[in-house]
Amino acid sequence: MDATYIQGSIEQLKTNIFMHVRHRTLLQYTGAPVINENQLFYLLLPFLNGEEWNEHIDKSAITVGIVHASLYEHDKINEKNATSKEQQLTVLSGDYYSGRYYEILAHLGNITLIRELSEGIVNRCEHQIKVYESNQNSLEQWFNTISVIQTELIRRFYLVFNFEQYSSLMHTGLLLLQLKKEVRNLQNGHNSSIMKKMIESVSNEEKTLEQLLVEKIDMLQDLLHEYLHSSTLNDELKRYIRHQVECS
Repeated sequence: MDATYIQGSIEQLKTNIFMHVRHRTLLQYTGAPVINENQLFYLLLPFLNGEEWNEHIDKSAITVGIVHASLYEHDKINEKNATSKEQQLTVLSGDYYSGRYYEILAHLGNITLIRELSEGIVNRCEHQIKVYESNQNSLEQWFNTISVIQTELIRRFYLVFNFEQYSSLMHTGLLLLQLKKEVRNLQNGHNSSIMKKMIESVSNEEKTLEQLLVEKIDMLQDLLHEYLHSSTLNDELKRYIRHQVECS
């Protein structure tokens, strides 16, 4: 196994997700579903590391990818222009994807997976809602919110299929990658809704939000290296994860 094989596995999972949610009209007006390849990598991490993997688990991973796509579509809605055709179709695309993953889950008949993903969706949405609330959270609370949004559904997937030994690495890796992305956006003046809330949270701090984020990123990078050093991952996966962080 090498980086080409890893990337090919991610592309195959992405293709399988697209096949299950492809709809000509939605594709025309809203584009292809938003798929986060970093999340797909961590979904596949147990498989790539040689864990037992069958068709049922593979279908379940596709379902988690569709759930992410559905939630990302709803995240894209522009409240100020929610009546436009594109925005209405964006809402419909999220609902359509939701219907598709429920259909797959029904065929799988895995009640435990259905329950865990349902609870995971609720938890993720509760954290997403915090962006629109008036309460002021601490920076660490916002880090936790970002982590839940990025990792909650994969954590539930790991829980159902006994892959929990990968959870700490997954949480650290995905939070690290997302914070690096947010810093780039911050530097370019493209602040997400959650970054705007975080700016409010540090308004009385001596350091800027960017400085505080860089400090958190440095800490997460050290933690990730510790996990990689002590993990049972094969060497190619360790190299891939390091390269993923360096190039993000």
